[in-house]
Amino acid sequence: MGDVVSSVNRTDDLIVCYSPTMITTNGIWQGDNPLDYSLPLFILQLTLVVVITRLLVFVLKPLRQPRVISEILGGVLLGPSVLGQNLHLANTIFPLRSVMVLETMANVGLLYFLFLVGVEMDITVIWKTGKKAIAIAITGMILPFIIGCAFSLILGHEDKQLNQGTYVLFLGVALSVTAFPVLARILAELKLLNTELGRMAMSSALINDMCAWILLAVAIALAENESSSLASLWVILSSAAFVAVCIFVVRPIISWMVRRTPEGETFSEFYICLILTGVMVSGFVTDAIGTHSVFGAFIFGLVIPNGQLGVTLIEKLEDFVSGLLLPLFFAISGLKTDVTKINGALTWGALFLVIVLACAGKIAGTLVVAMFYQIPLREGIVLGLLMNTKGLVEMIVLNVGKDQHVRRIMFTCSVAKRVLDDETFAIMVIVALVMTSIISPIVTRIYKPARRFIPYKRRTIQRSKPDGELRMLACIHTPRNVPTIINLLEASHPTKKSAICIYVLHLVELTGRASAMLIVHNTRKAGRPALNRTQAQSDHIINAFENYEQHATCVTVQPLTAISPYSTMHEDICSLAEDKRAAFIIIPFHKQQTVDGGMEATNPAFRAVNQNVLANAPCSVGILVDRGLNGSTRLAASQVSHHIVVLFFGGPDDREALSYAGRMSEHPGICLTVMRFIPGDDTAESTVQPSSDPNDPRILTVVTDSDREKQLDEEFINNFRMKISNDESVVYSEKIVNNGEETVAAIRSIDSIHDLFIVGRGQGMISPLTAGLTDWSECPELGAIGDMLASSDFAATVSVLVVQQYVGVGPQEEGAGSPDSPAPLVDQYNSVQQVNRRTPRGSNMYSP
Repeated sequence: MGDVVSSVNRTDDLIVCYSPTMITTNGIWQGDNPLDYSLPLFILQLTLVVVITRLLVFVLKPLRQPRVISEILGGVLLGPSVLGQNLHLANTIFPLRSVMVLETMANVGLLYFLFLVGVEMDITVIWKTGKKAIAIAITGMILPFIIGCAFSLILGHEDKQLNQGTYVLFLGVALSVTAFPVLARILAELKLLNTELGRMAMSSALINDMCAWILLAVAIALAENESSSLASLWVILSSAAFVAVCIFVVRPIISWMVRRTPEGETFSEFYICLILTGVMVSGFVTDAIGTHSVFGAFIFGLVIPNGQLGVTLIEKLEDFVSGLLLPLFFAISGLKTDVTKINGALTWGALFLVIVLACAGKIAGTLVVAMFYQIPLREGIVLGLLMNTKGLVEMIVLNVGKDQHVRRIMFTCSVAKRVLDDETFAIMVIVALVMTSIISPIVTRIYKPARRFIPYKRRTIQRSKPDGELRMLACIHTPRNVPTIINLLEASHPTKKSAICIYVLHLVELTGRASAMLIVHNTRKAGRPALNRTQAQSDHIINAFENYEQHATCVTVQPLTAISPYSTMHEDICSLAEDKRAAFIIIPFHKQQTVDGGMEATNPAFRAVNQNVLANAPCSVGILVDRGLNGSTRLAASQVSHHIVVLFFGGPDDREALSYAGRMSEHPGICLTVMRFIPGDDTAESTVQPSSDPNDPRILTVVTDSDREKQLDEEFINNFRMKISNDESVVYSEKIVNNGEETVAAIRSIDSIHDLFIVGRGQGMISPLTAGLTDWSECPELGAIGDMLASSDFAATVSVLVVQQYVGVGPQEEGAGSPDSPAPLVDQYNSVQQVNRRTPRGSNMYSP
């Protein structure tokens, strides 16, 4: 028996002995070596695994590599391929006697991780998935499965005591599976998660995962009971019975627990403890009947109802399981991977061939479906690449196959009836690493959704048709932003002649690991409790805007949710505005009003989002400084009553601000005051100066023709005055000022009855009328006037809307394109798009 055990651990002269009493040390002062005892040794191993994994995550992050690559690589580095080359170091840190403890803890972590994946996975998505995703999943599995079968013949499985079909099944499943959680993370990194391509890939991967679990259960049943086909049949039937018990017995019991807990209250520790114990019981039962323990944990997680219970379980387990215990599983996989076992050029050639053929098989299978459903060729190739994502499920398959080999040696003392030997295991691990690691770089290279922007003309309110639909994108961080934005939209005067289409975008930060993105918000049925606090906020926001749509006239509301990191959130906002052909984006200011009237920052990351939107927006943008526009409740159309002031200094931003205010002035409940500031005789010669320094944060990155701007301002003001000549609700006045001090004094002299200032951002304009105001600016992104109005020492009851006009489309570009005529060349459009990169400090990107 000793010889057999030693053969498992790759040595011929060692018998591994376990001392049940050597758990904790008496201390180094009594001469004990902590590494001779199992607990200190396990702590050291766990620390080493976590540190190495985190370092690799940091190193590989610029290469857009998913976390699973770092975890598998960390295990390989600690295993016989690298660290194991130094036998003394390997025997000190990872001695043979420690493997049992390490692998036991790794499997406990895997058990609870698969339980969490089951909890977070919405199984109803499968029933709502179209035929397209099902076809992609099935055809994407068939070809790689066939390649896996052929690969098993190439490697030559010579064990006569094990059914060849079992070996084929293991390799076929390992090559055909798609890692659902890893794919979700890759799609989020590539900003494809909310695209049609991303949704199709996720749906297909979900179906693929479920098929892989079924095939894995069959493979385990055949591998463990190869001597009797009847025993395999009993294993499969028992597994089906276990699934039925979970659905028809366990789920109703857990639903009863949920109903027993009042809404809004936390679940009792007894219920939580009962469920966590149920995970271990499920693992024990499925292991006892002949399938792997993780199968039971996964099924048990799937039957947990959506709702607060799932959130509570995730909050209690996620960080500990995915941060500490799960890396142990990948480390164990790495410790079993010995690259030196891959001998000969022929074997390495076979490895390269398998990688190429497996990738090609997935892509070819996906392309067949793509051609059938008339999906573009490039998107079909990208979809095939994404379906090649490997990760957790494949590593489980490989480890199970490896474990069958070990179990038979340990318990039969006969010739090893292996499923996967060391060489096959190492090859398959390398295949998983290579196939997953190349996906992000290749997809990034060949597929750029940003190139698919659609040229359209109505990018500003000034250029919008008076009798056409006005499309606006309203961004929301929290429900607190809702009342003021709704009141602002109502004041925008939607009419039958000029209706308003509002896209409401709830901005949610993406946190945690990949499976945190698997919650599908838009498939949740009405009346079902919110899954978490974020979804509850989304529900409140959506309900408020839907209620507004029902009671308002000529308004269409389409709610959406963007879940992404703050550093790339502006990409979602800008791409959505482009996709929906919006003319105006409204985003909340990053500060909110306190009880004493001051302004405090709610989240510094909001400011970075705003700055990035201003720099990259495909249309005009308005930053709303909320000081309670008519209180905290929404007003009906007949109740709207606002006194609005527009401060006009000149330039494209001011013209856009006045265009928006002019539309609002048509509302019967709006009183508008327009104050134009004109330079006096004592001011500098020119009120607008072109840029000489492209890095100056106050000016445009393109040269502004001052005479042209003055002419445009005069034409615009004259047209506006003619339009309002018979409108008593609009007051136009001109103020002659010579410097910044006189400008501030004139603004402060305005009556306090007003509740909204609309001002241009003034980016690209250097005017003596605002000289000195930028020296003490707290928020340069608001411009000199906007920053002053938003400061704490200004009027505490007046909201401010700071407007930036999209400058890519000017009056001279009348034929640049329209929503109905996408004829202009994309290259021409892209050159126009670059004009709007009016980014402070010469950069087009801010980071929190």
